[in-house]
Amino acid sequence: QVHLVESGGGLVQPGGSLRLSCAASGSIFNIGDMGWYRQAPGKQRELVATITHSSSTTYAGSVKGRFTISRDNAKNTVYLQMNSLKPEDTAVYYCKAFQWEVAYWGKGTLVTVSS
Repeated sequence: QVHLVESGGGLVQPGGSLRLSCAASGSIFNIGDMGWYRQAPGKQRELVATITHSSSTTYAGSVKGRFTISRDNAKNTVYLQMNSLKPEDTAVYYCKAFQWEVAYWGKGTLVTVSS
Protein backbone atom coordinates (compact mmCIF):
# COMPACT_ATOMS: atom_id res chain seq x y z
CA GLN A 1 0.00 0.00 0.00
CA VAL A 2 1.24 3.48 -0.92
CA HIS A 3 0.44 6.44 1.30
CA LEU A 4 0.59 9.91 -0.29
CA VAL A 5 0.70 13.17 1.65
CA GLU A 6 0.49 16.54 -0.08
CA SER A 7 1.78 19.79 1.38
CA GLY A 8 2.49 23.37 0.35
CA GLY A 9 -0.99 24.70 -0.33
CA GLY A 10 -2.24 28.01 0.97
CA LEU A 11 -3.47 31.48 0.10
CA VAL A 12 -1.58 33.42 -2.56
CA GLN A 13 -2.27 36.59 -4.50
CA PRO A 14 -2.81 36.52 -8.27
CA GLY A 15 0.53 36.43 -10.03
CA GLY A 16 2.18 34.72 -7.09
CA SER A 17 3.85 31.31 -6.78
CA LEU A 18 3.49 28.18 -4.69
CA ARG A 19 5.34 24.87 -4.62
CA LEU A 20 3.39 21.75 -3.78
CA SER A 21 5.04 18.55 -2.58
CA CYS A 22 3.71 15.01 -2.40
CA ALA A 23 5.65 12.43 -0.42
CA ALA A 24 5.04 8.72 -0.84
CA SER A 25 5.50 6.29 2.03
CA GLY A 26 4.62 2.71 2.89
CA SER A 27 5.27 0.02 0.30
CA ILE A 28 7.03 2.40 -2.08
CA PHE A 29 9.00 0.12 -4.40
CA ASN A 30 8.28 0.31 -8.15
CA ILE A 31 6.25 3.53 -8.09
CA GLY A 32 5.62 4.47 -11.69
CA ASP A 33 3.81 7.47 -13.10
CA MET A 34 2.86 10.23 -10.69
CA GLY A 35 0.70 13.26 -11.22
CA TRP A 36 -1.20 16.21 -9.90
CA TYR A 37 -4.94 16.72 -10.31
CA ARG A 38 -7.21 19.45 -9.03
CA GLN A 39 -10.85 19.93 -8.20
CA ALA A 40 -12.42 23.36 -8.00
CA PRO A 41 -15.69 23.93 -6.11
CA GLY A 42 -18.62 22.57 -8.11
CA LYS A 43 -16.38 21.10 -10.81
CA GLN A 44 -15.02 17.69 -11.69
CA ARG A 45 -11.49 16.67 -10.83
CA GLU A 46 -9.12 17.42 -13.71
CA LEU A 47 -5.59 16.51 -14.65
CA VAL A 48 -2.95 19.18 -14.10
CA ALA A 49 0.33 17.42 -14.90
CA THR A 50 1.89 13.98 -14.98
CA ILE A 51 5.44 12.67 -14.83
CA THR A 52 6.85 9.23 -15.58
CA HIS A 53 9.55 7.48 -13.56
CA SER A 54 12.07 8.72 -16.14
CA SER A 55 10.67 12.28 -15.83
CA SER A 56 8.75 12.62 -19.08
CA THR A 57 6.02 15.17 -18.46
CA THR A 58 2.59 16.19 -19.73
CA TYR A 59 0.55 19.26 -18.83
CA ALA A 60 -3.00 20.49 -19.14
CA GLY A 61 -3.24 23.32 -21.61
CA SER A 62 -4.47 25.71 -18.94
CA VAL A 63 -1.24 25.42 -16.91
CA LYS A 64 1.37 24.88 -19.62
CA GLY A 65 4.16 27.41 -19.32
CA ARG A 66 3.17 28.34 -15.76
CA PHE A 67 3.42 25.06 -13.83
CA THR A 68 6.33 22.64 -13.67
CA ILE A 69 6.11 19.07 -12.38
CA SER A 70 9.23 17.28 -11.16
CA ARG A 71 10.12 14.29 -9.02
CA ASP A 72 12.91 13.01 -6.81
CA ASN A 73 12.88 9.22 -7.03
CA ALA A 74 15.36 8.87 -4.18
CA LYS A 75 12.92 10.73 -1.90
CA ASN A 76 9.77 9.26 -3.49
CA THR A 77 8.47 12.78 -3.82
CA VAL A 78 6.77 14.67 -6.64
CA TYR A 79 6.61 18.45 -6.82
CA LEU A 80 4.47 21.02 -8.59
CA GLN A 81 5.95 24.48 -9.00
CA MET A 82 3.12 26.89 -9.76
CA ASN A 83 3.94 30.36 -11.07
CA SER A 84 1.80 33.23 -12.36
CA LEU A 85 -1.15 31.89 -10.41
CA LYS A 86 -4.65 32.96 -11.40
CA PRO A 87 -7.91 32.96 -9.43
CA GLU A 88 -9.11 30.12 -11.65
CA ASP A 89 -6.29 27.96 -10.29
CA THR A 90 -8.10 27.88 -6.95
CA ALA A 91 -8.82 24.25 -6.12
CA VAL A 92 -7.91 21.30 -3.97
CA TYR A 93 -4.82 19.76 -5.50
CA TYR A 94 -4.43 15.98 -5.30
CA CYS A 95 -1.40 13.79 -5.85
CA LYS A 96 -1.77 10.47 -7.68
CA ALA A 97 0.71 7.63 -8.02
CA PHE A 98 0.70 4.28 -9.75
CA GLN A 99 2.23 1.10 -8.40
CA TRP A 100 1.78 -2.16 -10.31
CA GLU A 101 -1.04 -0.44 -12.26
CA VAL A 102 -2.91 0.36 -9.04
CA ALA A 103 -3.68 4.04 -8.49
CA TYR A 104 -3.27 5.74 -5.13
CA TRP A 105 -4.49 9.21 -4.16
CA GLY A 106 -3.54 11.67 -1.49
CA LYS A 107 -6.12 13.60 0.52
CA GLY A 108 -5.34 16.90 -1.17
CA THR A 109 -4.07 20.35 -0.31
CA LEU A 110 -6.07 23.54 -0.83
CA VAL A 111 -4.71 26.31 -3.04
CA THR A 112 -6.57 29.61 -2.96
CA VAL A 113 -5.61 32.41 -5.35
CA SER A 114 -7.21 35.65 -4.27
CA SER A 115 -6.39 39.26 -3.57
